[in-house]
Amino acid sequence: MASMRDIKRRKESVQSTGQITKAMKLVSSVKLQKAKVGAEVSKPYFDTMYNTVAGMIAKSGQMSHPFLQKSQSDKKAVILITSNRGLAGGYNSNVMKLVTKDDRFTQENTVVYAVGTKGRDGMDRQKFQVAQDYSEAMNEPVYSDAMEIGKEVLSQFVRGEIGEIYLAYTIFKNTVVQIPTLTKLLPIDAEDISSETEDISEDPIERITLMNYEPEPEEALDAIVPKYINSLIYGGLVESYASENGARMQAMDSATSNAEEMISDLSLKYNRARQASITQELTEIIAGASAIS
Repeated sequence: MASMRDIKRRKESVQSTGQITKAMKLVSSVKLQKAKVGAEVSKPYFDTMYNTVAGMIAKSGQMSHPFLQKSQSDKKAVILITSNRGLAGGYNSNVMKLVTKDDRFTQENTVVYAVGTKGRDGMDRQKFQVAQDYSEAMNEPVYSDAMEIGKEVLSQFVRGEIGEIYLAYTIFKNTVVQIPTLTKLLPIDAEDISSETEDISEDPIERITLMNYEPEPEEALDAIVPKYINSLIYGGLVESYASENGARMQAMDSATSNAEEMISDLSLKYNRARQASITQELTEIIAGASAIS
């Protein structure tokens, strides 16, 4: 059995850790409230943006445009959104697994645009090429961050240096549930999105009616698609920021509960050790008194 001194030291250490995790839980809770409002307010806009552009592409017929066609390059770019700090349970590892466990992505054909130091360091350890680091964006996401990322990946795509662009992030469903998600941004495949946007209640004639563009389809897509990409990236940043704080709050809550259970168990062990020590001392006193008499 451990000595009373060892148990006491262990208990003090756990109490100190419990105080830290409790404080971190409170901080994450405050940040979550703000991030949650931002995610809930912006989500309808980004959902509508996706459905609108997807519907346009699905009704555009066979169009020839760089944003709709796969380039000659077999390189894939992944915008990977994680956090700058740990202590968030499986939040970061779950997002990275979307890439590392997917057979489509290998160290040779994948370029990572990291948003978050945890994802950057994790993918670097997995020997993936990290082309750019936008980790500062996760301190407090703003739309200009999404525009910077979108401009970089779009220029690479237009030059033919990458053939596909993906976004790996975490959807904030509620405080307890966060869903790691991998979304293909470019090229926009009309066949893939037509099934996603098809509404069974829509007029069949309306479904097959082609989209009319003004002035020209190419000009319209050149203006719309970059805004569409930037909006999806910003939506991913906002959702991930809320998910990070929700995951950290849950992790710190579990850690605090575990610390309280350990303190209770150590207190019981300390009391038992103290009782055994007192009993032993009394036994020695009685034995000594008996020997003298």
